[in-house]
Amino acid sequence: MDQAGERKKRFSLVRTFVLADLITLGNATFGTGSILACMNYLAEGDRRSIWAALVMLPLALVCDVLDGSVARWRRKQSPLGADLDSLADIVSFGVGPAALAFALGMRGLWDGLALCYFVACGISRLARYNVTAAALSDDSGKVKYYEGTPIPTSLFLVLVLGIAFSRDQVGENLWFGVVNLGPWQLHPLVLVYFLSGSAMVSTIRIPKP
Repeated sequence: MDQAGERKKRFSLVRTFVLADLITLGNATFGTGSILACMNYLAEGDRRSIWAALVMLPLALVCDVLDGSVARWRRKQSPLGADLDSLADIVSFGVGPAALAFALGMRGLWDGLALCYFVACGISRLARYNVTAAALSDDSGKVKYYEGTPIPTSLFLVLVLGIAFSRDQVGENLWFGVVNLGPWQLHPLVLVYFLSGSAMVSTIRIPKP
């Protein structure tokens, strides 16, 4: 094959992007911004950073909902769409909420294990969806139900932490205190992350709107 033919078959990332993909990247951008804001809070102690982190995660959800709507409206999807969506969701609704929990006081080793479990469950849930979406689709190609809770439900955890932060019940004043289990600490509030992750990888069927 000559070089001209090889260039024609070369995958072009930029040319493959469609508008919906750019909105999906907005989802990932807001999620990354939230994580960076949590890091700035830990470094500087600036409360505005946490408020920024709390605001950016719902904005990521707006992008997550909007990208699918735009793709259907324009009737144009790229081969990158599904993978981009899953990767962005992991950042915004997996790592983002976990980083927020850590920044607001869940820093014991047991806490860290629970937060890692939560993120791992989110990754597993999205991977399962990508693999099984075709099998769960009806004749029109629409997925009839979710298996396990969708990862954006983690925004409920963000809401809980937002309320706690607004009442200054974070850090040493975190709801339900702290428990020493062996040589390590556990903040009981982190168990909501454990339960959320477990629900994601469960076989609960949730109708998809």
